[in-house]
Amino acid sequence: MAEDPRDWEIETRAVRGGLMRTEHGEISEALFLTQSFAYDSAQSADERFAGNAPGFIYQRFGNPTTQMFEDRLALLEGAEACKATASGMAAVQLALMGLVRAGDHIVAGRALFGSCRWILSEWMPRFGVETTYVDATDLEAWKNAVRPNTKAFLVESPANPLLEVTAIGAVAEIAHAAGAKLVVDNVFATPIFQKPLALGADIVVYSATKHIDGQGRVLGGAILGAAELMTEAYKDMHRHTGPALSPFNAWVLLKGLETLDLRVRQQTSNAGKVADAIAAHSKVKRTIYPGRADHPQAAIIANQMTGGGNVVAFDLGDRAAAWRFLDALEIVDISNNLGDAKSMATHPCTTTHRSMPEAERLEIGLTEGWVRMSVGLEGPGDLVRDVSRALDAA
Repeated sequence: MAEDPRDWEIETRAVRGGLMRTEHGEISEALFLTQSFAYDSAQSADERFAGNAPGFIYQRFGNPTTQMFEDRLALLEGAEACKATASGMAAVQLALMGLVRAGDHIVAGRALFGSCRWILSEWMPRFGVETTYVDATDLEAWKNAVRPNTKAFLVESPANPLLEVTAIGAVAEIAHAAGAKLVVDNVFATPIFQKPLALGADIVVYSATKHIDGQGRVLGGAILGAAELMTEAYKDMHRHTGPALSPFNAWVLLKGLETLDLRVRQQTSNAGKVADAIAAHSKVKRTIYPGRADHPQAAIIANQMTGGGNVVAFDLGDRAAAWRFLDALEIVDISNNLGDAKSMATHPCTTTHRSMPEAERLEIGLTEGWVRMSVGLEGPGDLVRDVSRALDAA
């Protein structure tokens, strides 16, 4: 009897999960650049559209390359099913829209990526869905925010950009007691260091643009969860609203998964060294990194994460100092992306979280002195030297 891929080690899943070979026996997965598919007969077309026969119908509904990516990521995550999307934000929107209707209510951790906050504050109200924001580290706040019409909880953990960590299992219990589903954005932790579904979450979302690609090439996203929920909440919406991932991007992301474990672990090793250097510098007011013992939620991290990830946040006091630091960098790029092989630093108040009103930024502690750095695969000595030199100039 063949081995169950779910019993493989994570490195094996990343390289061989979901593999489908054609009759040619190719080693690198095939890229199927086709919009639609042909049928042997009219009856064959009828059976496929009815769901009575296996096979692909249309790229928006599914594609062999995309399916390989979905199946491999599901294996890494420990999920029964996965739906790939054209971007991370498409995944977030679909994940929420599939769970709510007009008149429903969402509870969300207030520390969110700017575009996620926009969806909740600006987009959802147009369809009669309200959101209450809470301090995601305060379990009583989650309980007190619940209403009879609450259908979904949303949390980023670690959160963007100040790396706040939420006790996923405890929040899942509160959500389920209220009859709601918990959606976790797991981008910063990656499937290598955190398994929200195993902790009790119902849905996990990713911007595959980040670590899964990890080399600055393509956009992509993914939603993962139990097969029944994925079918009920997302199958029709995914088919008919058109957020499908292109086969080419799926192929790039599929190849990215092969090296995800190696890249993320090396980036995390580098990030620990860079975070320590930043924390020791006299110009830095505060450093937050999930791999350090002084992280505010260190006890939660020890319980649910197996690595700190590659993102470091630090406060230089004001915008002028933050900008002097960024402008003095020689190796590290100024960029709003993260998870890349190349190290990048950004000023969240004027980039990723620019759309958030100042009052909301202050609510999560995001003042203008904060810098977010995504640590890459360069030599750690070079990175520490570059960052230290730039901090001297801040």
